Amino acid sequence: MKFDEFTIGQVINTKAYRLSKEDILRFASEFDPQYMHLDEEKAKEGRFDGIIASGIHTLAISFKLWVEEGFYGEDVIAGTKMNNIKFAKPVYPGDELHNSVEVIDKQSTKKESGILTVLLSTFNQKEEKVFEGELSVLIKR
Repeated sequence: MKFDEFTIGQVINTKAYRLSKEDILRFASEFDPQYMHLDEEKAKEGRFDGIIASGIHTLAISFKLWVEEGFYGEDVIAGTKMNNIKFAKPVYPGDELHNSVEVIDKQSTKKESGILTVLLSTFNQKEEKVFEGELSVLIKR
């Protein structure tokens, strides 16, 4: 969709993604090698009672689910910023994540493009919010 086709307040829901223990271990070993993501025994002793996904992994899955809906398509030019990133609850192996995406701002920049900002809210299978963040992109008009 082009910039002018989005409307403030528009809400789009995404499909779901189930996160496995192997997914968590693979991502964390490469990008966030902390004990709460990798060491099951030590993580069981901590506040989360087991390993959890990295917040960055949760953000990446959330973004993937949104992009795969295809609303930006080839009209997106580039990401411009992320604001107010919040990791609300831990994500565990076996959790199934999905997004609710709300268009919260539109700003014209040039005749041929604008900046679109969405509020990306990610929920688990219990409908508990696990992530929230504002994502802005430069997109064709």
